[in-house]
Amino acid sequence: MRPLVAIVGVTAVGKTALSLELAERLGAEIVSADSRQVYRLMDIGTAKPASAELARVHHHLIDIVNPDEPFSLALYLDLARRAIDAIHGRERLALLVGGTGQYLAALLEGWQVPEVAPQLELRARLEALARERGVVALYGELLARDPAAGAFVEPRNMRRIVRALEVIEVTGQPFSSQRERIPPPYDLRVIQLTRPREMIYRRIDERVEAMIRTGLLDEVRALLERGYTWSLPAMSSLGYIQFRPFFAGEANLAACVERLKFDTHSFARRQENWFRRLPQRVEWEADSPRLLDEVIRLIRWS
Repeated sequence: MRPLVAIVGVTAVGKTALSLELAERLGAEIVSADSRQVYRLMDIGTAKPASAELARVHHHLIDIVNPDEPFSLALYLDLARRAIDAIHGRERLALLVGGTGQYLAALLEGWQVPEVAPQLELRARLEALARERGVVALYGELLARDPAAGAFVEPRNMRRIVRALEVIEVTGQPFSSQRERIPPPYDLRVIQLTRPREMIYRRIDERVEAMIRTGLLDEVRALLERGYTWSLPAMSSLGYIQFRPFFAGEANLAACVERLKFDTHSFARRQENWFRRLPQRVEWEADSPRLLDEVIRLIRWS
């Protein structure tokens, strides 16, 4: 059982600042648990650590695929487990830092995810069906083939529904039966940073405004000019898809910025649902005046 510390929390709560200070104090390396920071060329909209911050501490699983390359939960788990093993092999502490709840739960609960490669033709057919008949109809097909999947696949999460049907089609087995869990070989400490919701919303809004000032619009434009389309999972993610109406001439910039703020507030609320299920979780107020020292005491192993 090797030590693993996870620093989790909703977007804009302050995970990056704490993790950098903690890593420097303890000689640790950071393993990202962010489903969007894996993409190259997408820095501002994903709130990726700045180059100076990346230089301070060795980071893993940031900038590892292009926006048009497939990236899955199974691939994330494989890469994250390899990175953590390598850090332990160097006799260093691994810090798992991020806010993608599914990635965190899968790693910390020991999910064994089927390694089924993307089936592009099948995906296109299922997505066309969803456009024609609605996501609810696609969800109904999933429940008809795997009723137990309804316990963990949300009825409006089209990407997740398509993935479940894809796995069923390729393997011939229910998606739900392929979610074996093996307790991971880690001695866990999970620190969830918290702030009052009103403060989180304010910090989100301030971050969005800062993103606009530092060139988010230019970043989105550059991605489009490189040929990356809105249909890509990377481009349809939070921080990017909200600007599609602007580039289509259907909305002004101010409206898109407000939409991004609103959608990010909603995303933060959904994140909290994932964090509640994490093992060995302790909540800690991010504004605590001695946060770093208190967290170090909390995670210290005997």
